[in-house]
Amino acid sequence: MSVEPTDEDCIFCRIVAGEIPSRTVHETENVLAFLDANPLAPGHTLVIPKAHHETLADTPEELASEVFSVLYGLTPIVEETIDADASNVAFNNGEAAGQEIPHLHGHVIPRFEDDGGNPIHAIVGSRPDLSDDELDDIAERISANHQT
Repeated sequence: MSVEPTDEDCIFCRIVAGEIPSRTVHETENVLAFLDANPLAPGHTLVIPKAHHETLADTPEELASEVFSVLYGLTPIVEETIDADASNVAFNNGEAAGQEIPHLHGHVIPRFEDDGGNPIHAIVGSRPDLSDDELDDIAERISANHQT
């Protein structure tokens, strides 16, 4: 796998190209990990594919697996290095989900006891009130679509 074309207007592509400096913590042929320039916590790390892909859906499976592998390996290292109690590991996948930079990126956000932060369940304002039938229907449709 080799790095695919970039988007010259994308800040992450410009970081990959070396046009914008970063505090790189890990790099492979296809993946780059660096400290977030506007961190939510000390050690807040971003993991990106070097090739420009906006969301998980348009990222080739092999490359997405490599991004997840780097997240998997870096998360305990970031926690240990920063002496964090835990971490949130997440993607904002699309503009409606809060993705500000349209280049796939996973976050490792170190967390500390009493840091005032919230769990991932606090992302949405209110939870939907779904019946068992509605939940069954959604599960069946996802399963059917996954098998196609």
